[in-house]
Amino acid sequence: MGRAARRLAAVLAGGTVLLSAAPYATAAAPARTGFPAASPDYPATVQIDSLSAPVAGDNATVTVTGRVTNAGSSTVKAAHVVLRSPKEELDTRSAINLVAGRTGPTGKDGTVLAGHKADLGDLAPGQSRAYTLQVSTADLGLRTAGVYELAVDVRDADEDHPLGIARTFLPFNTAPSGKQTRIATLWPITHAPELVAQTMPDNDQMPVLRDDSLATELAPDGRLGKLVSIGQTLPNLTWVVDPDLLDTVYAMTKPYRVQKPGTAGESAKDENTVAGTGQNVAAAWLAQLRTAVAANGSQVVALPYADPDLASIAHNGNGLAGMDTALRKASTAGKVTAEGRLSVDVSGNVAWPFLGRLDQATAGVARTAGEDLLLVNGSSMPESRSLSYTPNAVRPIGNGQTAVVADPVLSSLFSGDLDSDQAQSLAQQRFLAETMTITQQRPDDQRSLLVMPSRTLTVGTAEALADALHAAAQPNGWVAPTRLDAVATAAADPEANGSVPGDYPGELRGSELSSAALGSVMGVQTGLDQLLQILTQPQRVRGPFNAAMVRSMSTQWRDHAEASAAYRNGVRSYLDNLTTAVKVPAKSSITLPGDNAILLVSVKNDLNQAVGNLELRVTSAQVNRLNVGQPATVVLDGTTSRTFRFPAEAQVNGPVQMTAQLWTTGPNAQPYGQAVSFTVEVTSVASGVMYVIGGGVVLMALAGVRFSLQRKKRSAAGEVDLDPERLLEPEDTEAGADDSAPADGTAETAPGSAAGAVGAAGPEGAGEPSDSTPESASDARDRATGDEKVGH
Repeated sequence: MGRAARRLAAVLAGGTVLLSAAPYATAAAPARTGFPAASPDYPATVQIDSLSAPVAGDNATVTVTGRVTNAGSSTVKAAHVVLRSPKEELDTRSAINLVAGRTGPTGKDGTVLAGHKADLGDLAPGQSRAYTLQVSTADLGLRTAGVYELAVDVRDADEDHPLGIARTFLPFNTAPSGKQTRIATLWPITHAPELVAQTMPDNDQMPVLRDDSLATELAPDGRLGKLVSIGQTLPNLTWVVDPDLLDTVYAMTKPYRVQKPGTAGESAKDENTVAGTGQNVAAAWLAQLRTAVAANGSQVVALPYADPDLASIAHNGNGLAGMDTALRKASTAGKVTAEGRLSVDVSGNVAWPFLGRLDQATAGVARTAGEDLLLVNGSSMPESRSLSYTPNAVRPIGNGQTAVVADPVLSSLFSGDLDSDQAQSLAQQRFLAETMTITQQRPDDQRSLLVMPSRTLTVGTAEALADALHAAAQPNGWVAPTRLDAVATAAADPEANGSVPGDYPGELRGSELSSAALGSVMGVQTGLDQLLQILTQPQRVRGPFNAAMVRSMSTQWRDHAEASAAYRNGVRSYLDNLTTAVKVPAKSSITLPGDNAILLVSVKNDLNQAVGNLELRVTSAQVNRLNVGQPATVVLDGTTSRTFRFPAEAQVNGPVQMTAQLWTTGPNAQPYGQAVSFTVEVTSVASGVMYVIGGGVVLMALAGVRFSLQRKKRSAAGEVDLDPERLLEPEDTEAGADDSAPADGTAETAPGSAAGAVGAAGPEGAGEPSDSTPESASDARDRATGDEKVGH
């Protein structure tokens, strides 16, 4: 393609962009934070890494630094970069959006500024070189306060055709004009859940974390360490904290343990955990955070405890038994926990759905949880294209709820990881351009806006956002940093969109917690309730498990499906581990000698604390062949077994299926754990029964002879037998054993012993446990103070 044709194509491409761009930028897609990529027509990529003056004033000099890379296949001869003087002021947000959306160079980018060139020499394919350009505002032709495009392009020796271009925005601010725009900025302090349901089996219940990654983030050069350092330099900042993170860090200020890989469902012990390493950094970070949130007019907003994923719950878990109660408790606990850990006043009842995306179902779940202030991304509630200005963020949305709608363009600038100078500079300059234009839209009408960065704010993005806020709020600036509560109580604009959409973005559905996942979480409550019923110290597991259930539904699991499933499975497995620690050991078959004997059944408690509120029921599949006594009350100390005696009465030889099942006691008795089935082989009923049968036959024969003789005698005497059957009536015999007699317990076996699990004994010496060993002095400590560790 010839150079003339390339120039024509560039002009046509620029015209297409201008014609197709939306007139109102605040409803646009997320703002671009990159630069045009190389193409055959434009083989060089240009980046702008910094402006010495992000906001230029009268008689100011701006230094532009960056880098040029030859991404083509041939050498660029005598490469050099030039500046362009802006063509016109960008006085609307739509105009800014059009510039940001351009790709290749066009005539709209302004004219080459004579005398402002930086030589780069020949650039071989793949070669890159840095550049520096200086220009005064006078040379740029800036006269009126406003926003201007600043473009740098690269050329070769011919100079008549740009080989690549980079664009940014330069606000020119001469003097205060109009009322400053108030901007509240969310500063999220969040992290994926780390505390697990397990604690160590000591009196203090030493906490256990799933890994030790948080220690790295809390360090001064870690993500959370940097966020606190950067945030404390900003005035009137709105800190948005997850109270579960505060609890976790507080737990780390003391000795703690970390699970070894692959042990998520096991009880915590020294052999499957390691010592945590973050005690010192946790204490320092928490102290620094307390200082930061108490200074500079800050506001602290507490999310519900562990930051439950409201959208996932609304779409896949609404209506699950116990869910509403769990959400309300999380909301209340969030505020109380944050106030306790930070020692400041905290704003609660605030909902922040994932990415700020809201629909009617999510708003309904937030209302159920008691959250009446919703933080919403403007992409969910876009403004009408006919609205020529940016309205206040606050919107009443009905049902007693208020939405604070973040500006979608400003928020999108800081939604990713700005990990390069180039990305940070462009985001900062775009933020300054957008906010200056908003202020100039209605200079006499002060606006109140919200900026919503990513929930997992990175260090690079935080630095860019902080720099942008400092630059916009400098003396004579057009932005006044303010708090969320000020924006939320500003007057609502009647022209603003207050309609909550009925649909949720389809692209976000795939990362939601599924119905199965949420059902599994809430199913933990059923098993937990049953376990708590038998424990003598239920408080040792109630709190850790309830917190772990809420953590299992955290918004932080979005886009981390594998870690999310691992955490949930760990909670479920640990509960199963505790529940099955109280059990009837398995036995396949036993022999019952005699028609009356004692059936022995053992119950084992592998928990470290005593259990009660249980009874053992042994039932027969054929009560007419073998029957046993009444249920036995079960009370067991920690890590012990006990054998229970059940009187058994057999009627006939042969095998009979039996079942041993633990049951909870009380008005709502339910089976506890797995039933154990076994076979009882009755072997010695025959002799006794045959004696009885044989004796009966003889008696009947004698009775028949006697009856015959007496009848003949009466017949001879002329008597009439009025009751010929009376001699066949059985005589009263002594009643047998009382089946309703309660079973009694026998001595306990040694801790962890499985002896006498299911067995039988004759009338003499029945129920004596075998291999009984007394506890050692070291084991005789108060086991009730230990954690619900299963000791195998």
